[in-house]
Amino acid sequence: MRREIPMAITTITGVIMIVVFFVPMWGHWSDIFLKWFTVIAGFALVLGAGSLLLVNLNKISRKASGWGYNVILILGLFVMAGLGIFQGIKPGTPYDFIFRYIFTPLSATMFSLLAFYIASAAFRAFKAKSPEAALLLITAFVVMIGRVPIGEVMWNWLPWAKALPLTTIIEDWVMGCFNTAGQRAIMLGASIGIISTSLKILLGIERSYLGGGE
Repeated sequence: MRREIPMAITTITGVIMIVVFFVPMWGHWSDIFLKWFTVIAGFALVLGAGSLLLVNLNKISRKASGWGYNVILILGLFVMAGLGIFQGIKPGTPYDFIFRYIFTPLSATMFSLLAFYIASAAFRAFKAKSPEAALLLITAFVVMIGRVPIGEVMWNWLPWAKALPLTTIIEDWVMGCFNTAGQRAIMLGASIGIISTSLKILLGIERSYLGGGE
């Protein structure tokens, strides 16, 4: 019963949401399920916080490598939760101050570090080992050059610049034609995968969301 009941709830809920999408007169059911989802998400948030505490406290007790960062994480969790609950999150509160002047700069730092990893991955991916890779390299070079002012200046020196502006090549040809076609193909493939996975879940074939096993 531990598996049959969750599977039945998932199947019934999924079928109702599909029917509601195609039958507008039953749209109120969608609002009811959204309210239930909010309640379940609240319990899931508490469960996630408990799991976070267990994992990090275990590392701290074992003095695992980098356990000091786990201490900072737990302190940050309690401090931010306490400030938000007891003093609110409106502008001017300590919560808002920490979020604006500590969390936001740290997030920007993380994204700036990711830029170096992206550049490293792009360098490895753009090696012209085949005609397709060479075409990708040339296209990426044109797009990147066209996104900075120096690229416009370099392009305007060429004799055919007036007849063929760089913005036309990037916006109309590369981004509007080739890139859009590739994105649509990827979205169609992803949509088919989502539909097949959803059907497997509704029919009880896919049970990994129950924790694995049969």
